[in-house]
Amino acid sequence: MERFRLVFSGSGGQGVITASIILAEAAVLYENMNAVQSQVYGPAARGGAARSDVLISEKTIDFPKVTHPNVLVCLTQTAYNMYNPIIRPGSLLITDSRYVKTESKVDARQRELPLYATVMEKIGNPIVFNICVLGALIALTDVVKPQSVVSVLSSRVPENFLDMNRYALDLGLEIGRGAKQIKKD
Repeated sequence: MERFRLVFSGSGGQGVITASIILAEAAVLYENMNAVQSQVYGPAARGGAARSDVLISEKTIDFPKVTHPNVLVCLTQTAYNMYNPIIRPGSLLITDSRYVKTESKVDARQRELPLYATVMEKIGNPIVFNICVLGALIALTDVVKPQSVVSVLSSRVPENFLDMNRYALDLGLEIGRGAKQIKKD
């Protein structure tokens, strides 16, 4: 596996950091890979800027920060405006169509997905938006197996919320697979 360099960005309250921790744990605990996750967030618990870097590799990881991601997830317009210039040429840019209006970026594979709208339509609770995003990310990148994420969710999420999280993951996987099939690069 080539080194997977992800920047997951949005605002506090969207679950950006939680999703990145779940991804890193899935890689380490269930995929036998090395991973490191770091985070930066603004002083406001909700609504402030949030960024989380995840590196996943079969080899040793020497530096815990991502300077030029090969996957960039932006869940707010502010995050998109701030981080889209750092994406590595030819890399994947994932945005939510409700929150982010993108410009055509020739050197990135852009996927504008209706993640939030789907969560609200099918589940009606935005608390699992981040898990839906994680599902789409996994479907588009194959970085870890969905079952690895389910295993992490089973150990982290209270039992009465587990089915909702699994459903959100499945919705994201479905959206991501659809975007992967339709938009060949």
